Amino acid sequence: MKPVAPQRIAGYITLSFLVLAIAFLLVTTLFQNGWLALLISIPVFTVLIFYLVNYFINAFIYAKIKPIYKTIHNFKPSLKSVSALKDDVFSEVNREVGEWMKGQIQEVQQLRQLEQYRKEYLGNVSHELKTPIFNIQGYIMTLLDGGLEDPNINKLYLERTEKSIDRMISIISDLEAIAKLESGELEMEKEVFNLYQLIEDVFELQEIRARDRKVALRFGKSLDRHTMVLADKQRIFQVLSNLVVNAIHYSNEGGNATVSFDDMDKLVLVQVRDSGVGIPAAELPRIFERFYRVDKSRSREQGGTGLGLAIVKHIIEAHGQTINVSSTPGKGSSFTFTLEKAR
Repeated sequence: MKPVAPQRIAGYITLSFLVLAIAFLLVTTLFQNGWLALLISIPVFTVLIFYLVNYFINAFIYAKIKPIYKTIHNFKPSLKSVSALKDDVFSEVNREVGEWMKGQIQEVQQLRQLEQYRKEYLGNVSHELKTPIFNIQGYIMTLLDGGLEDPNINKLYLERTEKSIDRMISIISDLEAIAKLESGELEMEKEVFNLYQLIEDVFELQEIRARDRKVALRFGKSLDRHTMVLADKQRIFQVLSNLVVNAIHYSNEGGNATVSFDDMDKLVLVQVRDSGVGIPAAELPRIFERFYRVDKSRSREQGGTGLGLAIVKHIIEAHGQTINVSSTPGKGSSFTFTLEKAR
């Protein structure tokens, strides 16, 4: 059992002497002045007893609370030390422990969310990699079982194997890019460049893909061909490529993918619009999540990793800018983001 603090012992002794002194005074007064003194002294004595009992009860409870508070204090150093607490010990302890409890609940909720995110993330990665791995396994087994000697099969299956390997490399490269963006390892190397010319380069690269899908690549009306922006040219090229490819994939046959931009004083607002089936309102909040697809089967058939829009969002935010999406079912979708205008 821990010894009682000297200060508390001194307090007990002082109060005891005070009570005895007042009691002696009351008794003396009673014998000298009779019942009138008794009537006056009873309320005074009652109040004194009340405060004395209250003091001892508080001291007892304080002694019980102190070890518990110290235990919590060890887990949360931001709590005051027991000796620094004010006179109203119980209110302060209740308030601070309540705050500590709320913090613990929030931390537990965050840990649960992170655990759920980790499970979903690992599940998505394994699911995405499983398809090309199984394809590669199937092609190689066919070749080993005699297909290698068949000229009608060997080259075709080797080409398909190569495509599956490229898909795996693409998924891993995208995952690596997102990891670096989130950790801040991938810094933006900003430079001044012509936005119109960069969009032309993207259109040129995606021309064959758009032609196969019978989708027209178009510029918006009345664009300033000399618009200059300050950004990481390589990363913005990646952003525009991902958005244009996305627009091509989801545009209807005979539709169009349109890129436009508007001067907003210090910023340039860039818009990539398609004429596809659109995105349901319920899907919009999750559109930038990793591996999330509105039309999962269609995206996989077209070779998407499900990471393109997540990468786009991270790159734009790494520039200190924002990206938004709006969509009308049956009419198409529009992705808009801002870039810093070169001065």
